[in-house]
Amino acid sequence: MSDLIDLRDRMRQFTEARDWAQFHDPKSLILALVGEVGELAELFQWLPADTAADRAHDDPLHSRVSDELADVLLYLVRLADVLDIDLGEAASRKLRGSSLRFPPEQVRGQAPEKR
Repeated sequence: MSDLIDLRDRMRQFTEARDWAQFHDPKSLILALVGEVGELAELFQWLPADTAADRAHDDPLHSRVSDELADVLLYLVRLADVLDIDLGEAASRKLRGSSLRFPPEQVRGQAPEKR
């Protein structure tokens, strides 16, 4: 998880150098994150589901997807930092819980149901 810590620290430096922390309240960061997810979704919106992954491997789509995923990650890391959440630990905890909630022998090949 040291990559996430390094990314968080680099985002802090980037933000501080520009005096942008004043704009990084949770609501604003969440709206920016949603906007970036929307831009990512737009790239796939009209692609047939059965060919989307293959098409996303080729440029120019691959480069555009890469950029949008990076934007999503950067805003997510910044939001977690502002909210004092260890994103790596939170993700690990969530994955452990999901492993217990969805045992492979019970859900293999099935979409999970909402509970």
